[in-house]
Amino acid sequence: MHNFQAVLETIYHDAINADDKGKVATYIPELAHIDKGNLGIHLRTSDGKEYGVGDYNKPFSIQSISKVLALSKAMSLIGEDIWERIDVEPSGNPFNFLSLLEIENGIPRNPLINSGAIVIADVLISNLKNPKEDFLNYVRELTGDNTINFNKAVAHSEKVTGFKNYAAANLLKSFKNLNNPVEDVLDFYFHQCSIEMTCSQLSKAFYLFANKGKCLKNKLHITEQQVKRINALMLTCGFYDEAGEFAFEVGLPGKSGVGGGIVALLPEKFVISTWSPGLNIKGNSKLGMLALEQFTTKTKLSIF
Repeated sequence: MHNFQAVLETIYHDAINADDKGKVATYIPELAHIDKGNLGIHLRTSDGKEYGVGDYNKPFSIQSISKVLALSKAMSLIGEDIWERIDVEPSGNPFNFLSLLEIENGIPRNPLINSGAIVIADVLISNLKNPKEDFLNYVRELTGDNTINFNKAVAHSEKVTGFKNYAAANLLKSFKNLNNPVEDVLDFYFHQCSIEMTCSQLSKAFYLFANKGKCLKNKLHITEQQVKRINALMLTCGFYDEAGEFAFEVGLPGKSGVGGGIVALLPEKFVISTWSPGLNIKGNSKLGMLALEQFTTKTKLSIF
């Protein structure tokens, strides 16, 4: 039996005293001023026990972590048809890489890189009555928390600097892999990425991926088969061109965001979320990666 609180406190102490805490993302201006001294870790076990250290109740922009939630909603709406428009292969390239999209005729490598997530946004716009409101309500339902919201300043910041996302969306449109207007799709996408959550809320949101598709209220949102697919994608594609390193060091399905958040899980066991805004050269949280490697090493809890 593990003393999870003691484990998290040891990891927190070691990580917070690291000399190199990475560099905060500056290409989204609203993220540039976040203090990289922040570090939060939150663990939620499948039997409902919760453990936390540091800034685990401080909200942050979840950014690309939202792609997994958007994918799950899209899969619940259109099922296997989704794979006609997106592949499931790791990209081995940065999240906003464009050359591959042109070579592969407008079919994104996977739904967790930007071009793939933009296609998912298009699917949601086509299938939801009030896309932004409905998606936000979905996230709130998963967490049982109606305080979760978009950060409008972050969404605007992404819109005025998101030139590569506009390029990707127009490229997708040119290959007829975008059904809605580019502006509408990107407006949804930028809002989706701007959602603010705490580590504690994030652990709750991702509980369905550790619980066979059922959220905290035991409501089924996606099938066990869909959960299996999404967890596989998180393991192989959840960290852009550092996915192999995360599988090697941590050994859990997970997803990162440039806001400094990382969420990872062991099916039927736990969900763990970390936040530290200083990033490594691959765009993943430096202290978050360190903390999760230490967690699975100390507890010997991973899928391998």
